[in-house]
Amino acid sequence: MRILHTSDWHLGRSFHRVDLLAAQAAFADHLVETVRAEGVDLVLVSGDVYDRALPAVDAVRLCDDTLARLAALTRVVLIAGNHDSTQRLGFGSALMDEAGVHVRTRFARVGEPVVIGDAAVYGIPYLEPELVRSPWGLDERGHAAALTEAMRRVREDVARRGPGLRSVVLAHAFVTGGEASDSERDISVGGSSHVPASVFEGVDYAALGHLHGSWKVTDRVRYSGSPLAYSFSEDRHLKGFWLLDLREGGALTAEFAPVPVPRPIARVRGRLDDLLGDARFDRYENHWLQITVTDPRRPSAAMERLRRRFPHALALGFEPEGAEPDAAGGWSERVRERSGLDLAGDFVAEVTDGPATAAERALLHEAFEHCRLKEAHA
Repeated sequence: MRILHTSDWHLGRSFHRVDLLAAQAAFADHLVETVRAEGVDLVLVSGDVYDRALPAVDAVRLCDDTLARLAALTRVVLIAGNHDSTQRLGFGSALMDEAGVHVRTRFARVGEPVVIGDAAVYGIPYLEPELVRSPWGLDERGHAAALTEAMRRVREDVARRGPGLRSVVLAHAFVTGGEASDSERDISVGGSSHVPASVFEGVDYAALGHLHGSWKVTDRVRYSGSPLAYSFSEDRHLKGFWLLDLREGGALTAEFAPVPVPRPIARVRGRLDDLLGDARFDRYENHWLQITVTDPRRPSAAMERLRRRFPHALALGFEPEGAEPDAAGGWSERVRERSGLDLAGDFVAEVTDGPATAAERALLHEAFEHCRLKEAHA
């Protein structure tokens, strides 16, 4: 069985106000052509199909067209990610099953596979811990507990079907061993976000989504990453998808297939005069750029002058040489490792001249949980 593993399309997302829909359509063309040329038997889409729970009409139209083209060539199994609305993405799923596009968005169906020949494919949509904790009778909170129970159900079904079955799982989670970027939405409010790779032991392949870089967590547990960069922190990523051959007995080979990108991205820094005149920056003239100017004093009209050389510069920062790190660090650097709950606590401390009390943090946590659960039900 030849499998293509992709994820995190985020249809409808922009990049620093640059509309990416045409680039996403070009990726869809490349994906369909690869399926045709490589004789792919199964496409796995591991969540975050859309960028928003209520996607734009053009994004829905692109998704509809892409799935229709894929259905004419192969089978597709697709799950909801934390950006997707389970209700909207799952609309019409029973009808799409008949066309060979299997959309899995409901946690209640975890453990029910799509059977393709002698392979059972189990879709585990993004699991909001507090939504599944009561229905599944979980004693512990957090993503690890939710996925552990989901995989228990998968293994139970695999065992019931007997020997000789090849098993594949799709999941959308933060598995230990992957590396985050700035463009993934934080999922830690619902409990500890990290899940050990050992949760997926016992299946032939686990196709992961959520992290935007391609990662081989283990030989049988992999992230495909997003097909496009959605933040400058992804400047070192090679974008693409996995092509896998799953043979009888569970033997697996995998090859990463890069995809064309609309424009390379990079982060550069230096004094303005060097950025404008130094030949070592020539290779960045056609890139989307995040530029950090390091002059001792902020230069006037810096972005206007930089765009004469770098017409695709998108973001400008100022970090003067010799400044203290706290003074020079930009907002994104200061909040990179902090959760939304931590930032809300900082705000309370700022406006009350004192750290948030235990009661205030509990109230903030409740508010974040309410918003998360409301979005999950959207």
